[in-house]
Amino acid sequence: MVTLKGEHIYLRALEPEDLEFIHHVENDESIWELSNTQTPYSKYLIKQYLDQAHLDIYEVKQLRLVISDYNDVVIGLIDVFDFDFRNRKAGIGILITDEAKRAKGYGREALSLLIKYCFNHLQLHQVYCNISEDNKASLKLFKNQGFENIGLKKDWNLVQGVYKNEFLFQLINS
Repeated sequence: MVTLKGEHIYLRALEPEDLEFIHHVENDESIWELSNTQTPYSKYLIKQYLDQAHLDIYEVKQLRLVISDYNDVVIGLIDVFDFDFRNRKAGIGILITDEAKRAKGYGREALSLLIKYCFNHLQLHQVYCNISEDNKASLKLFKNQGFENIGLKKDWNLVQGVYKNEFLFQLINS
């Protein structure tokens, strides 16, 4: 995996040293809605996950990268999931973990780097994302990157006893 470098941030592979960070993210109930997480994760399970993080995307069908600034401060995570090489498509998700770092252009830069990686290195034809109807920041981010809203999934996710709609966005490599 090449390191993907931007002007202000870079994307890198997960390292064993990321255990505490990943444990914190995966157990932050305020963001479980984004990942459809239902239960906390133990450090043991996350360590096993990190031990497998080196496996090839063609084998595990996913790739998680750390978003870091050039002072090596971790800003967030960006994922490729449901990797389908036969049909040349995959899902993308992004999380800027530090609220103070949101709306500063880091997400835009990370998403741009990942899209280029997916289209140029993985040879994907399209990438897609699922965004809750009330996640205004993500809706703006993906629209500004050229993603097209192709559908609304009604009552798609049950969140704290309330059903929420979810949009499906798609970006086709022209």
